[in-house]
Amino acid sequence: MKASIPFKSAARQQDNIIAPLEKRVLAGLAARMPNWVNPDHLTCLGFAGMVLAGLSYYLAQWNSYMLLVAIAFLAVNWFGDSLDGTIARYRDCQRPRYGFYVDHIVDAFGILFLIGGLGLSGYMSPIVAMGLLLAYFLLSIELYLAVYTVGVFKLSFGIWGPTELRVLLAAGNVALMLKPNANIAGHLYLLGDIGGVVAIVVLGFLALYSSCSNTLRLYAEERLSYIDREHASTRRQRSATTCPGSFRQLRTRSQNG
Repeated sequence: MKASIPFKSAARQQDNIIAPLEKRVLAGLAARMPNWVNPDHLTCLGFAGMVLAGLSYYLAQWNSYMLLVAIAFLAVNWFGDSLDGTIARYRDCQRPRYGFYVDHIVDAFGILFLIGGLGLSGYMSPIVAMGLLLAYFLLSIELYLAVYTVGVFKLSFGIWGPTELRVLLAAGNVALMLKPNANIAGHLYLLGDIGGVVAIVVLGFLALYSSCSNTLRLYAEERLSYIDREHASTRRQRSATTCPGSFRQLRTRSQNG
């Protein structure tokens, strides 16, 4: 068997408003979960909830009550997506590399189905849905790069985290049922488009702010100073002294080239 690649866990940063209550609820659920249910089952359940929520959005173009069905599947997604890691930690059966990779690649495909269904529902324009999907993936890429380079995994921004966004989306579904259009300055717009554009702006701002913040932090930690250049020059001179033949060959090649 091939040796396992060393894995360094990133510090989880989660400050959203529901987090303390949510952690207690999840801990209680993990303690009561049957032994035959494992984290992989819950990951699959969470993914199924996201796919079925997207399908419900798609079907809502013919029956608006499917928006309420989508809320139920968002709850299923929360149950599976939030509990898979909790139960792994509770049972001390964590698989850091596998768990991180599978959890987030499944989330990526799940959000594709969810927003895709919303864009085909008639409650949000396809172009706005595409912009929302792009903004989500842009922020996700930034967060995952920060995990590797900064060692911090942000699970929330301020009081907002994944669970709060699900609650907001559920409230939006109810609003879409009651009033799918909004009149702004005499122009009629889809309420889903208004919400989608606001979400695009917020996600885009968070991606830009986070990327600038992490870039400045990494630049400060790995600054190119005059002293660094002097050290690099000294090392090159020592290398040339140690291997003069190789250095002359390299210089000859560069002159001939």
